[in-house]
Amino acid sequence: MPQITHIIWDWNGTLLDDTLACVNAINTMLEARGLPQLSVEQYRACFGFPVSDFYRKLGFVLEREDWDAMARDFHARFLADSSIALHSQTRPVLEQIHLSGVTQWILSASEQSILDLMLREYELSVYFKRAMGAQNLYGNSKVAIGRSMIAMTKVPRCEILLIGDSLHDYEVARDLDIACALIAQGHQSFDRLITCGVPVLRSLSEVPAFIGM
Repeated sequence: MPQITHIIWDWNGTLLDDTLACVNAINTMLEARGLPQLSVEQYRACFGFPVSDFYRKLGFVLEREDWDAMARDFHARFLADSSIALHSQTRPVLEQIHLSGVTQWILSASEQSILDLMLREYELSVYFKRAMGAQNLYGNSKVAIGRSMIAMTKVPRCEILLIGDSLHDYEVARDLDIACALIAQGHQSFDRLITCGVPVLRSLSEVPAFIGM
């Protein structure tokens, strides 16, 4: 791998340990509709983007739903969940990479104001050149946001590495023509991630050695 000078991080699941909070929020919505609930393992085996397709897999009939109201309902339940925290390795790894001189970014499907608020609350903003999120709560593709971010980096694409926790992160990296590594401690299982054919790490703690630090 060429020398990495820029890392683009996914946020939810990759740096933020929020899988259980997502499962809890979705289960309350499933229960309200008389639909079967999910275990964390079942969630990690079927979660994906766009989120609307994921909801359909779970049995939600979106034609009967108010999609805006569903998105607000989910986020209200999710943000109130006390299980949300940083992965234990997040801060030490970000600090080590920051001190090495590698520039770090965040590319997230989270709505921008929610992303900004969380970064302030966890006091992580100092580590990132910029954190770019979505303009709505719908959990759509990050490709367009990623293209804008790549245009800002002004470095050869071979020097950029995207690190995420989902098949969609791989799809984004492929579209942007940049390297990708995935971490199997977030929203999708190791068995799903390994099908992409890119390196899959078991935890954040493996990242510094992976990039040659």
